[in-house]
Amino acid sequence: MEPLTVSVKNQVATLTLSRPSVYNSFNRDMALALQNALDQCKDDPEVRAIYLTGAGKAFCAGQDLQEVLADDAPSLATILEQHLNPIIQKIRAIEKPIVCGVNGVAAGAGANIAIACDITVASEKSSFIQAFVKIGLIPDSGGTYLLPRLIGWQRAAALMMLGEKISAEEAAQMGMIYKVLPAENFEAEALAIAEKLAQMPTAAIGLTKRALNYSFTNDLDKQLAIEEQLQTTAGLTEDYKEGVQAFIEKRKPEFKGK
Repeated sequence: MEPLTVSVKNQVATLTLSRPSVYNSFNRDMALALQNALDQCKDDPEVRAIYLTGAGKAFCAGQDLQEVLADDAPSLATILEQHLNPIIQKIRAIEKPIVCGVNGVAAGAGANIAIACDITVASEKSSFIQAFVKIGLIPDSGGTYLLPRLIGWQRAAALMMLGEKISAEEAAQMGMIYKVLPAENFEAEALAIAEKLAQMPTAAIGLTKRALNYSFTNDLDKQLAIEEQLQTTAGLTEDYKEGVQAFIEKRKPEFKGK
């Protein structure tokens, strides 16, 4: 079975982590497959949104420890440098919306990949855990960067140092994820968010994502300058012209993602 399945429908690329027997934990093959799929989505003009989820009962249990224990095991540095860090970098760099559907447990690197996405929703039966401390490691895959910015220093430190599992509802209340969806129709509702985004002005959404990325390190004056620059760029798109014309004509706009 392929470690990642990819399908495209309604201009949404669905990327499904597909190692359900090990709770979709990452080995080299799955990490490289996800990197490759993200690259393809970035370059494919027919893909206007990406939906990332997991097969089976889990979203992702993090790094596959069996790979770490193998005779020819890669070092932790190799796993981060070649397998996991590029995934986070690609998720943040792709100027298309990425929705993560957390269908079950998201642990370790799996939890941090989930929160690196633009909009993260979770089944009411799912959970999140910064599991690193349980095996004597520190959070990686961008966790120490992203989590404090989402939920604050104290909560992030507590979750990382105590390794406590939290429910999807708790994650939403903290601001870690966007919202919780009912388990019985989770896949349909989560995918519908990506499908809605795929019909929206893709260029403007990509520029919005770029602005949000800059906001992590800019002061207010620099961010205002970036907004001016990116707004000028957005104003040159076909979708901006269509949006204004549709507003004047009191009709629903037909965005093309250009």
